[in-house]
Amino acid sequence: MHKTRLALLIMLAGTLAACGESSTLQVSDGTGPSPQLPEPNKTLIPTVNIAPAIGWPEGVKPTAAAGTHVAAFAEGLDHPRWLYVLPNGDVLVAETNAPPKPDDSKGIRGWVMEKVMGRAGAGVPSPNRITLLRDADHDGVAETRMVFLENLNSPFGMTLVGNDLYVADSDKLLRFPYQAGETAIKAPGTKVVDLPGGPLNHHWTKNVIASKDGSKLYVSVGSNSNVGENGLEAEQGRAAIWEVDRASGQQRIFASGLRNPNGMAWEPQSGKLWTAVNERDEIGSDLVPDYITSVKDGGFYGWPFSYYGQHVDVRVTPQNLDLVAKAIVPDYAVGPHTASLGLTFAEGSKLPAPFSNGAFIGQHGSWNRKPHSGYKVIFVPFKAGQPKGQPVDVLTGFLDKDENAMGRPVGVVIDQQGDLLVADDVGNKVWRVSAAK
Repeated sequence: MHKTRLALLIMLAGTLAACGESSTLQVSDGTGPSPQLPEPNKTLIPTVNIAPAIGWPEGVKPTAAAGTHVAAFAEGLDHPRWLYVLPNGDVLVAETNAPPKPDDSKGIRGWVMEKVMGRAGAGVPSPNRITLLRDADHDGVAETRMVFLENLNSPFGMTLVGNDLYVADSDKLLRFPYQAGETAIKAPGTKVVDLPGGPLNHHWTKNVIASKDGSKLYVSVGSNSNVGENGLEAEQGRAAIWEVDRASGQQRIFASGLRNPNGMAWEPQSGKLWTAVNERDEIGSDLVPDYITSVKDGGFYGWPFSYYGQHVDVRVTPQNLDLVAKAIVPDYAVGPHTASLGLTFAEGSKLPAPFSNGAFIGQHGSWNRKPHSGYKVIFVPFKAGQPKGQPVDVLTGFLDKDENAMGRPVGVVIDQQGDLLVADDVGNKVWRVSAAK
């Protein structure tokens, strides 16, 4: 059968599957410390419910929570995904997308998924650069924009320790020399450690943050599949957070069984490392909730053998029930298929109550759920270092009335003025959320 015709038939079948399989629960049912986990609903063809990426019409912007205001901090960017604020207030934005990964699109399923992700706005070439944004007059708009680093390989996470700027490329961790106030780095990067990459690089985004004393770096590495279907040998060193010693470059697995950890941050009161994790797909619109959780040294969080503790995923063979018995239940669910990526705590925020103590989470949005979930920024209140209460919407309105994606939020960070910055990789903007005047 001609490949194009076959693809059309598969896409049609996917559309029919989306019509036949839909959520029976609300997103809120899959949210909180004890989410509802119905029986898996594995269909012959996965639910495919794409919000086509169209960008923002002129004069349209997201809807901000009561007591806050949203405006564009920077526009006309090229697929901005991740943000980092330097000590002098300059904002670094990783303009990036997936690297070449030919083995990830092999076979009918891989080829179709490549087309699906392209429709969702993830099919553009990677700019492979980090751009510096500067708002010297503090009017809430970046008047200076400079190419800070270029010729990278799908960069994502960034962190500064002293005069060393670390950048997590899709296949290695790099170190660059940095001097306060400079607007571009021309010196070549030094490789600190190789990261899992190669022609099969399913979850390619790698994030990096530093310990409070700067002696250790923590690097997130997503899985190479949904649930191990490419073979467990392809998952070596993946679905994990690495700990890298800055002085020696030696690394170890700090925590594992985390399907696709992205955002990482230190909770201000407890000092614990937290991460936002994308859970598995293709067992129904109500499974499995993505989550945020504190990360325990040596902890195992289930993937691929189980989800949300000891809920065995029967699709995975061979199973490992000894590991399942050790699987840690995450701290807090943030809804099924929300694609929760960005994570930052409210430390330093000047947003009004209820946004004073807790975590901001950028939810990129679903493709495997009907109806859609995510496509917004939420806030999870914390008390005494733990989530307390239901999430509060911070930024919504990323989908139009026809369920097209005008934008998709990714990275979130508090800037030097105490405002929340949000990277929007479909809208090609960085949004700034501030207290209403």
